[in-house]
Formats: sequence, structure tokens, C-alpha cells
Amino acid sequence: MIRHALMPMLGGITSGIRRYSGEYTSHAHDHAQIMFALQGRMVLDVGGHSAFADSSCGLIIPAGTAHGFLAALDVRMFVIDLPDAAEVARVRRFAVTPACRHSVNLTDATLQLACVRQAPGVGLRRGIDLAALNAALQARLNEPWSTQRMAQGFHLSPQRFHARLLELTGLTPQAYVRARRLDRAVVLLRQGVPLETTAQQVGYASASALAFALRRERGESSRQLRAR
Repeated sequence: MIRHALMPMLGGITSGIRRYSGEYTSHAHDHAQIMFALQGRMVLDVGGHSAFADSSCGLIIPAGTAHGFLAALDVRMFVIDLPDAAEVARVRRFAVTPACRHSVNLTDATLQLACVRQAPGVGLRRGIDLAALNAALQARLNEPWSTQRMAQGFHLSPQRFHARLLELTGLTPQAYVRARRLDRAVVLLRQGVPLETTAQQVGYASASALAFALRRERGESSRQLRAR
């Protein structure tokens, strides 16, 4: 299913935010498409080759190129539709720079396109499915999670995993794990679970270590959270 937001048109170029859910069979357009994710991740088959688009890696799909996709519930994509031209005549992956993300807030589609033109290209790469990573962490938050362990789940080296996760989230792998541990701890404490039990469930060595982390990174004490 695809849901469209209002899309301004300038010089035959349209742009806007679209919400995708589920699977869409292979099809082609008489115009080129440029897309990257604002929320979630889309897996595509483009001309018989697998690809993906997320919040760090965008994709150019030339006019007439058959493509299908699979998206989890409510994936939000920023999409530019534009007439066929030499600059979009081949499939291209590009880095979603801060300028690209900022262009989403512009009403001028030509300026949005200019931001993509200036974005550096990226080679074929393995992606990180954050939903899958979150599910794996959530199921075993009480266990140690090294960067190498996380990287193995996506067939990446620890170095490449570190770089990709930093692109996607702005967090290093260990900072990302820590954030997920604290997110879960907040939920448990608000449900009235004792601090010691919560610490054991989310992978902290002691109640005092969890309490210190909550004060340092969330600015709240366990007592305040339980009171809520």
C-alpha cells in the first residue's frame, strides 16, 4: 500500500513524502525516481538486482526500469519524480547527507534535486535492518553485545558495521545498545518492576550501575520513573 502526501510540481518535477507498507510487485514508470527513507527501510528488486533505501543510503531508479519493493509497516520515504534525463539514466546509490535531509523541508523541488546531485555516490553495500537488530537486542538484552556479535548478524565486519550504524543512527554500536537497554529499563521501572530485577533483565551488572546510567543519560532516577 502506498499513501501520498501533497506533492508540489515545478518544471515537471514532483516531490513529497510517501508512506509504504507491504509488498508491491514489479512495475516501471515513464519517469525516474529518487528516494531515501525518513523512517524505516525499504528492500527493492531493481532490474533483477537487490537493493535497499534507508535514512543513510538513497537510490535513483531510471525511467522504464522494472522494480518491486517490500516495506515494513508505515515506512516513510521522501521521493522525487522527474522526467527522464541523462543524469538519472542509470541506477545510482547515494549518501543521504544532512543537505538531503534538510531539503525535505523545502517547497522547491528543483532545490531538492540539486541536493541529491551534490550527494556523493556509494558502492554496493550490505544494509543494516534496524528492526531486525532491535528485535535481536530486545530478545537478549541481558546478554553481552559486542560490536562483532552484532556485525555477524548482518554479515559485516565490525568496522563496517560500526560505520553503517553510525550513518544510520548517529550512534556507535555500544551507544546504540546502551540506548536500547535504557529504553527497556524505563518501561520496566514505570511498570513497577524493582530496580535490581530490571538491571538483571536489561544487562546491567547491578542496580547501582543502572541507576547511575539513568541519571547520567536520561536525567531521571529510578524512583521518579516508578512514581510515574
